[in-house]
Order: sequence, then structure tokens, then C-alpha cells
Amino acid sequence: MALFGKKKEEIKAETSCCCGSGQSASEVTSTCCGEKVKGICCIKVLGSGCKSCHQLYENTLKAVEELGIEVEYITDMQKIMEYGAMSMPALVINEKVVSVGRVLKPAEISALVSDMTGKSGCK
Repeated sequence: MALFGKKKEEIKAETSCCCGSGQSASEVTSTCCGEKVKGICCIKVLGSGCKSCHQLYENTLKAVEELGIEVEYITDMQKIMEYGAMSMPALVINEKVVSVGRVLKPAEISALVSDMTGKSGCK
């Protein structure tokens, strides 16, 4: 049979980092662009596009609007699987999954962001 013994070709889709640096998806999950704002380089919301996922995204935007940090909303399941998030929505700060499966309030997100300030995660 032709199906066995052949490797599938990997198709790498070029995506951009949260700052638009043009890194590939595999690079995005390990490091970000390195441009830090108060110790935070990347904040991402991982979700399937449901109401809860959109709510976490909106709450994240409210929480970081004063800091001027860009928030990326990722719905591509392949990228989400690279982070290892098994429940949606998920919040990623400095390329580290900090919350999975619940919609956080803006105050909770602000607390997580301040906890991550000064900790290395992005290079």
C-alpha cells in the first residue's frame, strides 16, 4: 500500500509574531519578538471563537489597555495545540500558559500580568 512507509511533507505556514516580526509558528511558540513593555513581551488569548473566548479577549484588552501591550487572539487549532492548552479559552503571557478553561476578570488578568512582570519568558 502506498500509505505506509512514506513521510508526509510538512507545510509551514508563515505567520507573524504579536509584533509583526514575521517568525514562523514554531518560532512563535518558543520565543517572541523580544520587545518588552514592562517585562511583558507577548499576551495571547487562545480560543475556538466561542462567546467565552471572546469575553476573555475583551477582558484582557481592558486589563492591559493602560500598559500599551498588544493582545493577540489565536483561533488556529494547530497553534493552540503547540501551547498544550487542552481547554479553551486559555491565556498566554510571555509564551507561558497561565490560565486554561475559564474566563478571567480584568482584575485577575492585571494581577497575572503584574506577577509576570520582571520574570523572563521571552528572549
